[in-house]
Amino acid sequence: MARQNEDDISRRSFLAGAGASAGGSMLVTSLAEAQAAGEKGAPAPVGPGAVTIALRVNGVLRSAEVAPHTTLAEALRGPLNLTGTKIGCDRGACSACTVWLDKVPVASCMVLAIDVGERAVTTIEGLAQGDILHPVQAAFIAHDAVQCGFCTPGLVMSCAALLARNPDPSLADVKAAVSGHLCRCGTYPHVFAATLAAAKSGAKSGAKSAVMPSKS
Repeated sequence: MARQNEDDISRRSFLAGAGASAGGSMLVTSLAEAQAAGEKGAPAPVGPGAVTIALRVNGVLRSAEVAPHTTLAEALRGPLNLTGTKIGCDRGACSACTVWLDKVPVASCMVLAIDVGERAVTTIEGLAQGDILHPVQAAFIAHDAVQCGFCTPGLVMSCAALLARNPDPSLADVKAAVSGHLCRCGTYPHVFAATLAAAKSGAKSGAKSAVMPSKS
């Protein structure tokens, strides 16, 4: 009986040793692959401290010092002081933080600032041309599509992007474009009406419209 127990222990020891050897081999292989990738010019890891990045925002090249985990939304609102972009859920569910990356609407809370690279970032501040509002912005005011205003920048960015790629959208197209946006005030019918009105007025991306209201 003792002989059998010794055999069992011996088999267990063998299997444990074999597993450890296999794991060690995989680790060595992974380290070797990582080293080879580094030698081939792969990007070096960054962090945990802050790093300096360059972002092209609203046509201007800006630099910012951010931690590697900083989202694009945080970088815009923080070091770049572009507070028009709002952070709502901070998990990509409400779309309040929508900006454009190369003219494509994205939730900026789901994009790391260090991953933006050379892509062009457009924020709500980049739609207006000085005191001249973008047609979608003007239509939002005219059709009372702004209530508390927190979700408005993201909605405007998505609606303006829609008109840039489809100057004559249907109501269904507008609904699809804003389907990921959460408006707690429930102003969706006004958003639909404003976007369709902007389309009928011939609004296109970058077009100019009404003068921005006075802040006084």
